[in-house]
Amino acid sequence: MRVLLVHPSPLMYSEIYLRLEPLGMERVAAAVRDAGHDVRILDLQIFKHTDLYRELEDFRPQAIGFSLNYLANVPEVIDLAKDTKRILKDSFVFTGGHSGSFVAEEILEHGAGAIDCVIRGEGEEAARTLMDAIGDGQISKVPGIVTRDGSGPPPKLIDDLDKYFPARDLGRRRNKYFIGVLDPCASIEFTRGCPWDCSFCSAWTFYGKSYRKSTAEAAAEDMLSIKEPNVFIVDDVAFIHPEHGFAIGSEIEKRRIKKQYYLETRADVLCRNKEVFAYWRRLGLEYMFLGLESIDEEGLKLHRKRSSPGVNFKALEVAREIGVTVAINIIADPDWDERRFEVIREWAISIPEIVHLTVATPYPGTELWFTESRKLTTLDYRLFDIQHSVLPTKLPLLKYYEELVKTQNVLNRKHLGWAALKDVASIAAKLAMQGQFNFLQMLWKFNKVYNPQRQFAEHSKEVKYAMRPPPRHTDTRPTAAQLYIHPPGKQHGRAAAAIEAAGGG
Repeated sequence: MRVLLVHPSPLMYSEIYLRLEPLGMERVAAAVRDAGHDVRILDLQIFKHTDLYRELEDFRPQAIGFSLNYLANVPEVIDLAKDTKRILKDSFVFTGGHSGSFVAEEILEHGAGAIDCVIRGEGEEAARTLMDAIGDGQISKVPGIVTRDGSGPPPKLIDDLDKYFPARDLGRRRNKYFIGVLDPCASIEFTRGCPWDCSFCSAWTFYGKSYRKSTAEAAAEDMLSIKEPNVFIVDDVAFIHPEHGFAIGSEIEKRRIKKQYYLETRADVLCRNKEVFAYWRRLGLEYMFLGLESIDEEGLKLHRKRSSPGVNFKALEVAREIGVTVAINIIADPDWDERRFEVIREWAISIPEIVHLTVATPYPGTELWFTESRKLTTLDYRLFDIQHSVLPTKLPLLKYYEELVKTQNVLNRKHLGWAALKDVASIAAKLAMQGQFNFLQMLWKFNKVYNPQRQFAEHSKEVKYAMRPPPRHTDTRPTAAQLYIHPPGKQHGRAAAAIEAAGGG
């Protein structure tokens, strides 16, 4: 069967700071190809809708799968699915991905027959099984499948993360993937899942609090296959178990792999496992993302980070000591006023780290979706991108965006534009000589992408597809059936052990 997998267009944040390869889609492609199908990937972060229509005409795929890792892409994917059905009326159209898993039924309703099914949960085995089921009419028996007629068996977690290496060879224009100065940059996965239960996050509800690891040998072999000089380790929390990080590093050293790395982790994990991060600094770790989320105790409790300001600030000291550049995320609550924004600006300017702001957003799949008592001001999927406020703001909405952008702009002056270019001139020149311009183009995009009038105006756009509103707020935590895509099972005990080993919970 000819199969085309499509990643939708970039979101607001990725218009500037990064463009990551669709790693999950590449793993699904590998699983489907392994079953004997002819697979192609088209990434609309790089290509245009007209390229998709041309691909449909030239390749004539019999099955077309759209990735829905991000809720804000739902309207685009629904429209593209409808266009696909008009061009190839006998094709089988499906979606899958993280965010799409939590809103499967409404996606099918919006699709009005253009989307044949939604895959909930992990996609590798489900997509592989689905391709066989399309031919024999047994779609309803595929685990994780949702159709307009109902749901199949519950989704299953893949039993071996080493089973399918990403089909990176199917990517086109891979030089377009980058994150900051790591240009170009590939992505890799060492572990999957997160054992913590932050109220604003859906990683734990998607994976059922499971936490699984690739073997060190497979991780190193996957790394060896990467041609790019830079690699983003996409794990939700890197090196929860330090022995795993040391083992992978040892295998990388054996293969004499030389890369520059960017990863994400938690402040408490960094403090507890300093030695493994220092080891990876010697291997080429350059950048680290820390989701501090708040600079005070009250905010950390609100987000259930299970950390403290003391631990967070200690983590910054550790990162400085081992020589890793840190990017910090702070969640801007809609209740912030001018004074709160000013406090954040003053704090962020006083430290050497890069600071980003994201807007507090109750997503389907998060506990906040059920417990946030402030009524949503919009049901427009497109605004659920952590760059728009979907909750009522204390300040007038336009004023809130003015303060938000003012704060982001002050912070970005440290790292973007001419000031930043002075500090990274040699890097920029080297990249330009290599034909890499993603980072250079990023330096001057801020004012074009982020401006209060644009963000405010986007609230007035016609809503073609409206989300189903969340259930009425209650004071009790939602049930497991309401929260989880993959219900906790055998993996739950391992996840709890992972938290305990990392010093959380």
